[in-house]
Amino acid sequence: MGKVVVVGGGAAGMFAAYASALYGNETILLEKNEKLGKKIYITGKGRCNLTTTVDKEEFFNSIVRNSKFMFSAMSNLSPEDTFSFFENSGLPLKVERGNRVFPASDKASDVTKTLEKCLIQLGVDIRLNTPVTSLKIENSIVCSVITENSEIECDSVIVCCGGISYPLTGSCGDGYKFAKAAGHNVVDLRPSLVGVELLGADYLQMQGLSLKNVALYVRYNGKKIYEDFGEMLFTHFGISGPIVLSCSSKINRLDLSQIELVIDLKPALDTVTLDSRLLREFKENNSKSIFAVMRALLPKSLINVVLDRANIKHDKSCSEITVLERQAIINSLKNLTFKPKKLRPVEEAIVTSGGVDVKEINPKTMESKLIKGLFFAGEVLDVDAFTGGFNLQLAFSTGYTAGINA
Repeated sequence: MGKVVVVGGGAAGMFAAYASALYGNETILLEKNEKLGKKIYITGKGRCNLTTTVDKEEFFNSIVRNSKFMFSAMSNLSPEDTFSFFENSGLPLKVERGNRVFPASDKASDVTKTLEKCLIQLGVDIRLNTPVTSLKIENSIVCSVITENSEIECDSVIVCCGGISYPLTGSCGDGYKFAKAAGHNVVDLRPSLVGVELLGADYLQMQGLSLKNVALYVRYNGKKIYEDFGEMLFTHFGISGPIVLSCSSKINRLDLSQIELVIDLKPALDTVTLDSRLLREFKENNSKSIFAVMRALLPKSLINVVLDRANIKHDKSCSEITVLERQAIINSLKNLTFKPKKLRPVEEAIVTSGGVDVKEINPKTMESKLIKGLFFAGEVLDVDAFTGGFNLQLAFSTGYTAGINA
């Protein structure tokens, strides 16, 4: 067995160190922060959606970039394996809506504590407050890790430094620097799972409004390229919430000027059924204003925008609404369309899209094809997925795969 140094004590790094030690290696885990798993603490709003129970096909369909690269790693450590690992390690889990898996305690800190306990049990040498400055490579073989205070000779290095999202957690792009110094290509970095700023101003009328059970469609050059269903939120800058975050990962490399974001406020009703509903409401309340009657269908702040988009005066009585105007209302309800201005900054993104080019990484081992003994795992790789526990599972699986092969 050899000596393995893991750089970065996040989700991927802790699993990499665990797997390395499990396979008998002398393992040192270096973390620049004062504690392990700093980003884990803020995932899932502090509850940590650590994996998912969706089937294999849906999991791979939820990986936005380089899903095929993940076949071997997911075989090494599947979501079922992750579930079993944590429960067998003393952390009870629960499955919530959308197949999302959380600690039963609802505390993200318990995920980190469980992993740290396993590392200590296996004798991993955990060194906190230890920033790595560079890797020493000779004749295309990694030789040692250089920290601010020392040089650690080793047989293998696993780089698990994360991306550049949430920089306050320590993710500032160190892994990309090490990769480039080793001759690796780093694919252009973009924000992923982030809010979308909108053009125009009428969304400001809905600031703070949360919507459930709505559909979101993305049209690119007039063609539908993505759709999702669930919750979203209007903000001071535009839109956010689960379905918007996932949408951002599909559009972050496209020309936003060619994109339309279309919200269907009533996806459970087709246009014929919705028309019948409106006719019934108008007939029963024909002396009331259209605004008053729409309160049965929509939140107040949303009515303003829907009627304005349909070009209908708010005080017009239902008895005066024409067939064309009713069709215009239905169109607003089913096709509330916005143009994106830009994505929010990568610092606000849940994950970073882009990273170490996976063409230069052996998918079966996570080892560099360029440098012997150099491995990469987690967000530093050019692999990312939708929300729902997928990205942490990718980190665990790539970390575990690197650890058992280092």
